[in-house]
Amino acid sequence: MARIVVAGAGIAGLGVALAAGRAGHRVTLVERDDTPLPTDAHAAFDWDRHGAPQVRHSHAFLARLRNLLRDRYPDVLAELLAAGASPLDFIAMLPEGMDRTPVEGDDDLVALACRRTTFEWVLRRIVLAGDTELRHGVAVRGLRTRDGSAAPPLVTGVELDDGTTLDADVVVLANGRRSDPAALLRPHGVEVPERSEDTGIVYFSRFFRLLDGADYPPQVGPIGGDLGHLKFGVFPGDNRTFSVTLAAHTHDADLRRRLQDPDAFLRAAAAIPTTRPYVEADRAEPFTEVHLMAGLLNRRRWFTTDDGAPRVLGLHAVGDAHTCTNPLYGRGCSLAIVQAQLLADALADHDLDHEARALAFESSSEREVTPWYRAAVAQDRLDRSAADLPAGPADLADDVGTDEDVDGPVSREQAELARSILRDGLFPALRSDSVVLRAFLRMLNLLSPPDALVRDGDVVTRVMQVYARRGERPPEAPAGPERDELLQVLSPEL
Repeated sequence: MARIVVAGAGIAGLGVALAAGRAGHRVTLVERDDTPLPTDAHAAFDWDRHGAPQVRHSHAFLARLRNLLRDRYPDVLAELLAAGASPLDFIAMLPEGMDRTPVEGDDDLVALACRRTTFEWVLRRIVLAGDTELRHGVAVRGLRTRDGSAAPPLVTGVELDDGTTLDADVVVLANGRRSDPAALLRPHGVEVPERSEDTGIVYFSRFFRLLDGADYPPQVGPIGGDLGHLKFGVFPGDNRTFSVTLAAHTHDADLRRRLQDPDAFLRAAAAIPTTRPYVEADRAEPFTEVHLMAGLLNRRRWFTTDDGAPRVLGLHAVGDAHTCTNPLYGRGCSLAIVQAQLLADALADHDLDHEARALAFESSSEREVTPWYRAAVAQDRLDRSAADLPAGPADLADDVGTDEDVDGPVSREQAELARSILRDGLFPALRSDSVVLRAFLRMLNLLSPPDALVRDGDVVTRVMQVYARRGERPPEAPAGPERDELLQVLSPEL
């Protein structure tokens, strides 16, 4: 069995420890933050996690992740439920009057309502109850490679910033979106090209708890929307908590400034019909300030050459250290656990055949993870075009070609047509057609590829039939206030 050192003890690192540890490998987690294990889920919410500033933002734990736990790690799923997480059964949320006759695959359409900190607390408690070792309050500052090894170099361990070294058969970088694999590998003659593109948004999150005797409003599927100038979503959590996230364009300084104010944030949520019931004073109360997160990127890194050969052996990256996507889409944690399992599967198939394992892992990541990066880039470009905003800055290493599967910039006219079909075709169909809704929910929960809807002829036909009848329906009620009206709501004294 392999000796595995994992840099980072967040969701991705813990996922590697769970999957590899259960397979019999010896795992050591190295975590920069000094993070002793809290006593319970509520204490975990106050975890000091400077290295993961997103922990107190909204998170989604999608059906793909829940099903992986159900099928491979049922004890973990049971512990999450015992800690206060709850299942989100999307079929049970079908709109009133929609056909609920069970079909194959309905049992898979169940996500988890859980705070990020609760999920991480349960996962860490479980992996540390096994043979996994945790070293926290110390960071990986360098890599060790085999002396005299031919290119590509073979990583044999890590150097920590306290001066100690750890030998390893496999090193895994799972240290998140702020990680810099290139800085670790460059001294060993390895360049890791990456492409990044700004998402064009800044988002704001605030957590709430239900009052005694109160309950959630009736829910029909996922809760979220896009006003053009503001995106919004509600994310159910564990133990009668939930969060509201509002996202503004990075260029919109006025809106960004106002949304940081707790009272203005509440007024904004109350001005949107979808979120209003959640923030009613007799239903819930906020228990955090407004948390802001900026610098949001879609980014992928290439650990193989254009010819498909590994750039380095004995080292892998998982989660945001490998590929990160716009967090507003809620896929990060689920994809991180999926990718951790892909690495464990590659270890099971190839053990210490470093080249074969690297090729298998990168191939499976290209199949299971990269399409969601491409979809996020395409969606963000579409949103910017529809709002007539400039393209987000992109950085691309010179020796890497562009992503052929990511469409280039779209015109405003193309973007407006696409949004029109969504608004007047897809969204009404989701409220009336169970075939379309199930297909959408499967895509949303990573159970089918991101292009599954447009490749399904039946679904496309159903959506376009609804779109063709758009003139026969009464106008849709506004999803929320226009920007000028919203600014007035946020600053009524102006």
